[in-house]
Amino acid sequence: MGSLFKRVSVVHTFLIQEGNILLLKRQNTGHQDGQYGLPAGKMEAGEQALDAALREVYEECGVQIRREDLRMTGVMQIGASEPSQDERIDFFFEAERWSGTPVNCEPDKCSELAWFPAELLPGNTIPFVREAWNRARRGEWYGSFAMDKNLPVESGQELMDPGRSLE
Repeated sequence: MGSLFKRVSVVHTFLIQEGNILLLKRQNTGHQDGQYGLPAGKMEAGEQALDAALREVYEECGVQIRREDLRMTGVMQIGASEPSQDERIDFFFEAERWSGTPVNCEPDKCSELAWFPAELLPGNTIPFVREAWNRARRGEWYGSFAMDKNLPVESGQELMDPGRSLE
């Protein structure tokens, strides 16, 4: 029998101010170090995605967002980059209002916080973060990233074309 399949959920928040997005440069995490990401983290047991996003932004940047000022912009299914890692379903939010000034509350995991023009994210932005931002701007609520290598097709099984009817 194969190993137990596991999927985790992560929340990410785009903090937007005057056309700029706050990005955090990762370090010492063992995952995407040296690249820019968003305030983000895994959801805890029993936690709703919106509550997790509010918590993560506060823990990583020290700012508080009111629930009504946080808007979900998309969901992305993300494939495991290595066999030992889990597949994920990530939730993306954005906020343009909050209280406090963003600061680096986790200097052991983040080497810097920096604002970048929303239409000109740095080259070393985590690829799925860039993809989530681009999809949200196009009004695409759902997407997947790096899932093609993780979807085995059994002999005789067809992949469903999303445009094809079930009839």
